[in-house]
Order: sequence, then structure tokens, then C-alpha cells
Amino acid sequence: MHDLVDWLSTLPPLAVAAVVMLIIGGESMGIPLPGEIAMVSAALLSVSAGFSPWYVAVGAAIGAIVGDSIGYAIGRRGGRPLLVRLGRRFPRHLGPPHLARAESVFATWGVWAVFFGRFVALLRILAGPLAGALHVRYGRFLIANASGGLLWAFGTVFLIVWIGEAAERYLKDFAWGALLSGLIITLATTAWIRHRAERSPA
Repeated sequence: MHDLVDWLSTLPPLAVAAVVMLIIGGESMGIPLPGEIAMVSAALLSVSAGFSPWYVAVGAAIGAIVGDSIGYAIGRRGGRPLLVRLGRRFPRHLGPPHLARAESVFATWGVWAVFFGRFVALLRILAGPLAGALHVRYGRFLIANASGGLLWAFGTVFLIVWIGEAAERYLKDFAWGALLSGLIITLATTAWIRHRAERSPA
């Protein structure tokens, strides 16, 4: 993520929004891309670089909604055989177990899988193409797609911005001695928990 933030920091805000939109759009079409990482990185950058997070949120929302709609069209045209072929091409992301799990979610939740799928990595990739392959009515799909995409994009971006700004204020006013003490306590606690876990029976 650090390398991505460094690269994005060389771009103007509109270009950052465009990159986020393209990555999330590609992911939503069914291509395994780091959409959420790109969005979070750009949101953090907006805090440190001082530009409006609205650029990132709008770009992420457009990418999510348009990408899912294109994925829907691809899935409707290619059907399940297309998803199977994609699974052979990207077995770590879209293999048979992933497809079976996504189909199970759709069977349980119907079109709501599109809405909630925006918040789950696997469904974020498969929701659009799978909804098209299953011939979900486009009107219902679009409502779930747009509402999920808007909530996910704006909610995540502004939550990250709020956390980033709070952390900057906190660290600015925090004594370095207390920070070091907290770090030592955290490391000691982690080591103790790991030691207990290793000693526990399998």
C-alpha cells in the first residue's frame, strides 16, 4: 500500500480519482484488482496531501456502479461458462470454490447479495457478472448496485479520512515517551499471547 500511496502522491487530485475509478471499475467487472486498497490509499493521501476526499469518493462510486453494470452485461452475455473460464484463468480468486460460494450467497440473499457484496472482497469481483449470468432483473440489480456502491465508497472514504485526521491530531499532541511506552506494552502483550498460544494444545 505504501508504494501505491507514493505513486498516487505524484498525481493531481483529478488523476488520483481517475485511477481509483479505473481500478475499482475493473475489479467490479470481474478482474481481480486491488480496488479497496486503491481507495483506502487515495483516502489516506487526501489527508496527508490536503486535497478534498470528495474526489476519491466520487471516483470510487462511479467505478463501482459503472464497473458492476458492465460486469452484469458481460455475465448476462457469457453466462456461467464465462465465469468458469475466468476461474481457470484466475484460480486463486475466481476458482470453483469461490464461484460456488458466491452462487450460494446469491441463492440465499437474491439481489441483496449485490448490495452486501460491495463490502466483501469475493463478491465485489463476482457480484456483477454473476447477477448477469443468473439473469437477475437489471432494474433490481441497478438499485442494489447503486445503493451499495454509494454507501461503500462514501462511507469507507470518509471513515478513513476521519481516522487519519484523528490520528494526525493525536500523534501531534502525544508525548513521544508515552508513545514509546504504548509501543513496548503492545509488543510485550503480543509476545505473551503468542507464547501462550504456542503452549496451548492444538
